[in-house]
Amino acid sequence: MSKILVVAAHPDDELLGIGGIVKKHTKNGDIVRSIIMCEGESLRYGKSVGQNVATAEAAKILGVEKVYTLGFPDQKLDTFTLTELITPLEEISEEFKPDIVYCQSACDANRDHKILFEAASIAFRPTSEWIKDFYGFYTASSTEWGVPRNFVPDTWVDITEELDCKIKAFEQYHSEVREYPHPRSSDALRYQAHFWGNQCCMDAAEVLMTIRRVHR
Repeated sequence: MSKILVVAAHPDDELLGIGGIVKKHTKNGDIVRSIIMCEGESLRYGKSVGQNVATAEAAKILGVEKVYTLGFPDQKLDTFTLTELITPLEEISEEFKPDIVYCQSACDANRDHKILFEAASIAFRPTSEWIKDFYGFYTASSTEWGVPRNFVPDTWVDITEELDCKIKAFEQYHSEVREYPHPRSSDALRYQAHFWGNQCCMDAAEVLMTIRRVHR
């Protein structure tokens, strides 16, 4: 049994990126917790659209044990010092001691994603001796729009059996689901999973970029 920590900037980012991988872990008996840095509502909607409820429902579907909602303001991570962002990540890491960390990529178009990765790369540095694997994940409607396009996957994970569950969890975020052909639509997420999977002779997959692997 491994302990898995997923780090995302906004509600639903973790599903767009690795919802299938998360379900695969929990099916295998691993303990999964996730960190959501930003509240994700105030800037875009100006009021609550039920994302806390959606986060809880999605976590239940995927089997996530605990979600840390840190409540930083949406699209304003650049107004905080890096230390203010690193500290809660380090505290959670010290408490949970994850074996594997998944985080959003520095290659994304979204500024919050970039800053989160910068903080995470320090919070989960090799001095955290319990962390064996540290990966960046691909977030639909952000990674593909980032420039320069530096996300280069090196790990493909088969989510053929978990794809339906990923889509169901994503659809709990009613305010975030878009109409096809937007990449943040249910159909587009399915096609993307098939695209990644077909590259390695699988029906559906999610991809990762290795940041660091340290096996002592």
